[in-house]
Amino acid sequence: MAKQEELLWGHPKGLYILFFTELWERFSYYGMRAILILYLTAKTTDSNAGLGWDSVSALQLYGWYTMMVYVMSVPGGLLADRLLGQKKTVMLGGFLLVIGHFILAFDEVWAFYTGIVLIVLGVGALKPNISTMVGGLYNKGDAKRDTAFTIFYIGINIGAFAAPIAVGYLGEVINWHYGFGLAGIGMAIGQVVYIWGQKYLTEVGNFVPVKTVAGTNKKIGLTAIEKDRMIVLILSFIIVIVFWGAYEQAGGLMNLYARDKIDRVLFGFTIPTSFLQSLHAFYVILIGLPIAYLWTQWRKKGNENSSLFKMGVGTIITGLGFLLLARAAVETTVSLDGKASIYWLFGAYLLHVIGELSISPVALSFITKLAPVKYASLMMGAYFMVSGLGNKLAGALGEAAQSAGEYTIFMGIFIFCALFGLVLIVFVKKLKKLTHGADDVKTIPIVEAE
Repeated sequence: MAKQEELLWGHPKGLYILFFTELWERFSYYGMRAILILYLTAKTTDSNAGLGWDSVSALQLYGWYTMMVYVMSVPGGLLADRLLGQKKTVMLGGFLLVIGHFILAFDEVWAFYTGIVLIVLGVGALKPNISTMVGGLYNKGDAKRDTAFTIFYIGINIGAFAAPIAVGYLGEVINWHYGFGLAGIGMAIGQVVYIWGQKYLTEVGNFVPVKTVAGTNKKIGLTAIEKDRMIVLILSFIIVIVFWGAYEQAGGLMNLYARDKIDRVLFGFTIPTSFLQSLHAFYVILIGLPIAYLWTQWRKKGNENSSLFKMGVGTIITGLGFLLLARAAVETTVSLDGKASIYWLFGAYLLHVIGELSISPVALSFITKLAPVKYASLMMGAYFMVSGLGNKLAGALGEAAQSAGEYTIFMGIFIFCALFGLVLIVFVKKLKKLTHGADDVKTIPIVEAE
């Protein structure tokens, strides 16, 4: 925990350094993601030429790419736990990302694939470790930890909101590679912020060697309580796969659906497809803190407030968003132009974000509470790995929609999410026992800096 004189507005100053670093990292990532599938499917004969791929091939690459950026979080976590520590591994990941994004700015096939590989490696090194560092700023049981992750998450979404507008416009309207280059500039700014803020991160993210049993070379194993907590963590990973498999339709299937089957004319202005990728982030910025406040008030009234309960509720709400999309799919079959109102998309994204705010930042905080300290980065890496599996599932569902139809996929996701969330809520009290109090909130006095 940071010293009291290092606090700002009740939180360690290091939180704000990590906040802005992640903001710009997510600007670069979501900016690139917003135009990736559009670039892949843009015709080679267009004035702003793309690669001319068909939708199925593009969705396959999208699925593999979005999976691998997170799967690489496991070796990224191991690198931090075993060799460099979280702080240095984040630094390494940042440099790889800067290089990768700038290489994508070159209009060459080799540059495209090289840039993709470097981005995968960079996100793998940075993403799990910067999140673990946020948790490391707080003492066990500190009620401010969940709030800190919500603040951190809002930083993520400020970057995710700005990127599709800035990078999306530059890439989709002017030149794809200018867009990729702007993403690189964003990552470079994030790296500068991180380097400058090292003085506020002196007590977090340092390498700690794994202890061994005295007199032997055998490493200390897990206790019975730690094993129980690992079981719950694994269950939370399944929840994460389900959530991201649904949520990440945004960059793939829903991106193509918005381009081809949504009436994007609003008040006489045709909204570029890539702009809609900002909706999720806009909603997070708008309602992130209110949702955190509502959960706090819910807890103070003595209601069930465990992380698993929140994740169950979030899964159901996310599913409801796809019910709206299924209704939009029905509208496309009866409308004269074969397109649905954009308001269905607005409503679906809003429900997705309400679900997201009950799952993603909660899961990040949950991992830092339950994971053994000696495996903190590895378990955070595992979280992002299963997020990657969820992304791959999203790509597979997008591919399936090309033959099964959007209505079938949207309704299927709604039904599964609703049932899965209900089952989780039913068993939440039994599962809480396996956490052995790690998810409980304690009152810890914090003195703000003057």
